[in-house]
Amino acid sequence: MAPLHAAPPPPSAAASVSSTSSVPPVFVARPYHHRRAASCSLTVAAAAAPSRKAFLSRPDHSSTLAPPRTARSSPPALVSSVQDLYDFICSGPLVERIGYTKEKIAESIDRWLRSGVQVARLFRLNELQLSEAEKARIYHFYIPVFLWCEDQVIEHRAKYSEGDNIPPLVIGVSAPQGSGKTTLVFALDYLFRVAGRNSATLSIDDFYLTAKEQNELRDRNPGNALLEFRGNAGSHDLQFSVETLKSLIKLTKKDMKMKVPRYDKSAFGGRGDRADPSVWPEVEGPLEVVLFEGWMLGFKPLPNEVVKAVDPQLEVVNKSLQAYYDAWDRFIESWIVIKIKEPNCVYQWRLQAEIAMRADGKPGMSDEEVTDFVSRYLPAYHAYLPTLYKEGPNGSKPDHLLVIDIDQDRNPIWGS
Repeated sequence: MAPLHAAPPPPSAAASVSSTSSVPPVFVARPYHHRRAASCSLTVAAAAAPSRKAFLSRPDHSSTLAPPRTARSSPPALVSSVQDLYDFICSGPLVERIGYTKEKIAESIDRWLRSGVQVARLFRLNELQLSEAEKARIYHFYIPVFLWCEDQVIEHRAKYSEGDNIPPLVIGVSAPQGSGKTTLVFALDYLFRVAGRNSATLSIDDFYLTAKEQNELRDRNPGNALLEFRGNAGSHDLQFSVETLKSLIKLTKKDMKMKVPRYDKSAFGGRGDRADPSVWPEVEGPLEVVLFEGWMLGFKPLPNEVVKAVDPQLEVVNKSLQAYYDAWDRFIESWIVIKIKEPNCVYQWRLQAEIAMRADGKPGMSDEEVTDFVSRYLPAYHAYLPTLYKEGPNGSKPDHLLVIDIDQDRNPIWGS
């Protein structure tokens, strides 16, 4: 499936979905089924809310729900289409991994529906006519991951007493280049904000050395293609990382502000440089969550003989990696790992992106340049991904780790 392209929502979009108490739209047109390839055609009836009685087709005696006549007046199409959506959600490969059951999905269906509409609007999709692929991307991927993240935030904040200065939860997202992690983080950040939880985003890219420092690194390691350009361990400003992360987790009060660094990949003909501080975005406290993403986040250093067997040039990279736990991983309490079957997928994903750029008339790398670019990362993937997938990220705990297997089309699949 082609990746969803993020675009800032129109000003009215955030306002229209920002209330966590707003009633989700009701699907009332012809029923659809998740096994049918055709897109579903739905209609919104904004004046009515789907009761859990209508949704589950079972008695509910709660006085807090809609009055009985709401359920009585619900047309058969309403019950059928909402039931089908419930079945589709329950069939997703991440349901069990995020700790949900069919009963828990039923109890939280308002969150699923509301978040689904918000994501559709964020990506300028018609939430009433989603294709099967779009529906899967939303209800089998983005929404389950968001609900897991929000549950992690709730658990984190519950450890503190009322009146405490609660530091934000740092959630690490480790995923290969081109796998969709940046788009996922974009969606998660938006969903947190419309849910009333202040968030900030960071990438390991934001901590690359300046162009001048990268040139100095290259000169200190002549002939090592893995350190010629930015990317591998050793090409990041770790002290700058520590200072930034420490400052972010101190944003626990209103009116506390700081600027978050960004990296300009287009500078120096694509070689890149740290963006000027004047264009860094500003974040304001109190923060509840920091989303920190990167292609090598959580990698663990390995014995030298192991990395040298993959590529002798990795030895200096592996040595540099020893300092990354203290600079990055120790700040992360919850982890998302996007798992791929074959690292060579990275090449295909990058090639697709460059071909699309060239088709749009934008400058893009040639096929040969893509091969050269990806070749500088593949040794690290081959060396470190097996341990990451087997043991989890450096310092991670099983109850705070979500592993998402994806296929070559970047869709979640049932993992082993």
